[in-house]
Amino acid sequence: MTDKKDIVLAFSGGLDTSFCIPWLQERGWAVHTVFADTGGVDAEERAYIEQRAAELGAASHVTVDGGPAIWDGFVKPFVMAGEGYQGQYPLLVSDRYLIVDAALKRAAEIGTNAIAHGCTGMGNDQVRFDLAVKAAGDYQIVAPIREIQKEHNQTRAYEQTYLEERGFGVRAKQKAYTINENLLGLTMSGGEIDRWEAPGEGARGWCAPRAEWPVAPLRATITFRQGEAVALDGVAMPGAALLARLNGLFSKYGVGRGLYTGDTTIGLKGRIIFEAPGLAALLTAHRALEEAVLTKHQNRFKPEVARKWVELVYEGFYNDPLKTDLEAFLASSQATVNGEVVIETQGGSVGAVAVRSPHILNAKGATYAQSADWGVPEAEGFIRLYGMSSTLWAEVNRKA
Repeated sequence: MTDKKDIVLAFSGGLDTSFCIPWLQERGWAVHTVFADTGGVDAEERAYIEQRAAELGAASHVTVDGGPAIWDGFVKPFVMAGEGYQGQYPLLVSDRYLIVDAALKRAAEIGTNAIAHGCTGMGNDQVRFDLAVKAAGDYQIVAPIREIQKEHNQTRAYEQTYLEERGFGVRAKQKAYTINENLLGLTMSGGEIDRWEAPGEGARGWCAPRAEWPVAPLRATITFRQGEAVALDGVAMPGAALLARLNGLFSKYGVGRGLYTGDTTIGLKGRIIFEAPGLAALLTAHRALEEAVLTKHQNRFKPEVARKWVELVYEGFYNDPLKTDLEAFLASSQATVNGEVVIETQGGSVGAVAVRSPHILNAKGATYAQSADWGVPEAEGFIRLYGMSSTLWAEVNRKA
């Protein structure tokens, strides 16, 4: 039909975005799908996504390499910040903003201002997608899953039936869980996870179970330059490739897996399994280097900035000017975060075992709790003055 209107759909090949194609077509749209490959899928999965778009009748489909963008746009400042959301979650959803960028670019290419996504009306991703699109200009946003939720409570079951009635199959795993994968890691929700029950055997992604962990410990050396990881075991490589390599190494040891309940943007409690082996390794190494080279005041203050930066990204304010302001501080704090960190895992967790840097704040004549180049009277004088206020309070208010 030549009178159909063009719309760009951010497409992953999953249940929700698969449902979106025929739903939009039946409402007069010519659907152009964009898969922003932000990692987490292999060549076979990419081929499946392209085939799935064609099978469902997409007017066109493009795959965009999002690895470099997600490294520069998220991983670098996130690792420099060094904090997960609510102290735990490593913001694995942050590829959404790069997906929006890819969809907007495709919309410009075909000359439309209509953008569609498969976000639900109960989750945070709708906020991230919509706010990112609105920040870019005057676009029409269509969200099919939100629309069907106005009439159907069991949306996943409805989507499955809708597709099957039109002759389109649904993957078995998609029937049990909502799964998102990218370069940053993997998240899984649905089923028993949503019911606050113990995850079943099928609720596992990249991270190997304990019974499959290698016996020998794993060590890796990460080189940082101004807070950015630039080499792994002495081999320089692009950031996206370095993170992918860390994912492969540390997932075999079950590193970076968590079961997390968080306060979502829309106010509900969200419970997910997340697996982020590479980010866990990067965060551990970076923090160990910072602890050695930053001043006490920097190490105390930085987490406050980091928590605000993380909240903005989590809640959809990726394009807010405050985020840019905070990133200027984070970049400034990384001037001396240069060196190598050796990390090690024996399975389940990762720790830093050695740090090498020309900027470690060592005192030439003193070692903590061992030796010092000052005398006992100086130490006693320092303690007296340092604690003067508290000591005076105790003396004045001590009961007779």
